[in-house]
Amino acid sequence: MEILWTLLALCILFAIIGRLVFRRGGGGIQLSRPGAPDAADPAAYGFAFQEELDVRLPGPDQDLLDVLAVVQGTQDFKPAQRLLAGTPKEGERRWQRVQAFAGAASLELAERPGVSGAWLRAWRSEAPKDAGGAQVHAEFLVQQAWRSSSAGRDDFRIILEEARTICGEAALLAPGDPVPYIVELAVARGLAYPRPELDHLWAKVMDRAPHHMGAHLAALHYHCEKWHGSRAQADEFATSAAARAPRGSLLSALPLFAVHEHVPDVVLVSDFYRTAVVSRAMEGALHAVHQARHDDPALPQVRHLLAFFLVGAERWSEAMDQFAALDGFVGAVPWTLSEDPAATYAVCRALAVAGYEANGGSPATLRRP
Repeated sequence: MEILWTLLALCILFAIIGRLVFRRGGGGIQLSRPGAPDAADPAAYGFAFQEELDVRLPGPDQDLLDVLAVVQGTQDFKPAQRLLAGTPKEGERRWQRVQAFAGAASLELAERPGVSGAWLRAWRSEAPKDAGGAQVHAEFLVQQAWRSSSAGRDDFRIILEEARTICGEAALLAPGDPVPYIVELAVARGLAYPRPELDHLWAKVMDRAPHHMGAHLAALHYHCEKWHGSRAQADEFATSAAARAPRGSLLSALPLFAVHEHVPDVVLVSDFYRTAVVSRAMEGALHAVHQARHDDPALPQVRHLLAFFLVGAERWSEAMDQFAALDGFVGAVPWTLSEDPAATYAVCRALAVAGYEANGGSPATLRRP
């Protein structure tokens, strides 16, 4: 699946390049020799070099990065425990931090089996009643299942069944916290919960965090055609959430994520990114970005996907606005679906720079957030 997404992204990008390189007349992108003085240079815009891009997070969270460095350097879980204890349970930030801690432990274990990730084991054994530790443990199991196995296999189901049990423990430790139920949404997808059971789980999420973007993104997967729903069901779920979104909510961007979930299932014609469905979804996402708080933790996730679609639609200036606002972090869809998120992001960003400059843009004209 990762290879498929990488190839898909590259095919889209090179298709756009092909249309523009061979376009006659002004405004098209022309190929330049490497190092040529008129070659588009992302570094001229202050963008990070590919090797500097952080693949762990969708956007900045310096407190989390500082704590991760300490935890991984000392294998002491207590800084992570304190950070989660001080993170409000209602917002997006706690969910993102739980994912980040779980992902760090999972990657450590993959790199050094049986040695690294000891801090998470110590967290659970020394503080079994700590809600944050239970949430990270449950999410760790979910990530392990998806990373190390395939849906339907016995080991996959065994790991997710254990994750389901830990989700229940975590929910008891923090009754008003939506995170255990958000984690279980991935379990529901992997274990193919019947629809009534999924609806019951979703009701628990809505009781605690009715406008939680991360929860809606997790639930959207279940409703998609490649899992347990259909394109129509995913679109209905996304558009309904967007319609009831309060002012300032990023849920207005959810239909764009629904479109993205089904990109492999549509014919990639040259005008795909200008179709009514895609254009409408992009406009909803742009509206959400413009209305959202600048410090909304979910905002970078929307910007990443929006940048990808805006490049596809050759809306270079708007794409550059997104890259300028989020550059430095690539831990988000669509980049994380490829085997090399930083490289895929860098290719798309370079294309945006080339298109922007071919249409009169320059570092001096780029709007900064």
